[in-house]
Amino acid sequence: MKIENTKAQMRKGVLEFCILSVLEPKDAYVAEILETLKDAKMLVVEGTIYPLLTRLKNSGLLEYRWEESPTGPPRKYYGLTTSGKLFLKELNTTWDALQSAVSVVTQNQTKK
Repeated sequence: MKIENTKAQMRKGVLEFCILSVLEPKDAYVAEILETLKDAKMLVVEGTIYPLLTRLKNSGLLEYRWEESPTGPPRKYYGLTTSGKLFLKELNTTWDALQSAVSVVTQNQTKK
């Protein structure tokens, strides 16, 4: 088994959670979302994020609006819907429990 495949699957598994979290405080367009993820060392390319944003929108978790840009074409800003905010709240709870469980398991293994 290749470690890179496992690492990629781990990142993929939390990407939806991270995108929703990025959009929690304010609406953002794709370049801003990618920049925030990049700053956090989550390497994501546009080809990955667009289908995910579409899926989240089609699921009713995101909405978007077009805004004129002072430096180019209009930008599509994504934001959380009410359902998206509730979904993110549940993901936060699940993440906290999962993170705690993983910490217990991995810390117990290093103490043996």
